Amino acid sequence: MISKNMEKALNEQIALEGYASFLYLSMASWCDSQGLAGCAQFMHRQSAEERQHMLRIFNYLSEVDGFALTPAIKQPPHEFKSVQAMFEMVYQHEQKVTASINELLSKCHENKDHSTHLFLQWYVQEQREEESLMRNIMDRIRLIGDGPQSLYYIDKEISAVNAAQVKAEAAEGPGEEM
Repeated sequence: MISKNMEKALNEQIALEGYASFLYLSMASWCDSQGLAGCAQFMHRQSAEERQHMLRIFNYLSEVDGFALTPAIKQPPHEFKSVQAMFEMVYQHEQKVTASINELLSKCHENKDHSTHLFLQWYVQEQREEESLMRNIMDRIRLIGDGPQSLYYIDKEISAVNAAQVKAEAAEGPGEEM
């Protein structure tokens, strides 16, 4: 059985993960409108991944006799100054999610909730990977620069990153069921 304190905190994380899914979906739409098909595909995959993160917590709460709440999701932004600014926003959002996971772990210690602590270890690793991926993408974007053809090369590079991520996920095999 999970404490009401942890249940509330995990429901807040569900909302944060849901917002991330909608944010990335909004970014995918913007990328499509800018002719950045590779970036759009990447953002669609990221959106689906964030939804899975949300569902993982949702299901965990049911397993531990908690109650998962379906969150109301605030409208994310739908216009971005540039692809560079968009990816900077993604990186900042991932840092926010990491901080939230770290807060959840602190609550686990306070509540002596070893089960939830163990459950959240997957998120610790996932956030490390997400932040690293976004830093790598931002580094590549900086290297490409902002010349006249830069959007073409950025889109091509993000498409390659997306293909590599899909291939890596396929190599890992089927994940845990949500």
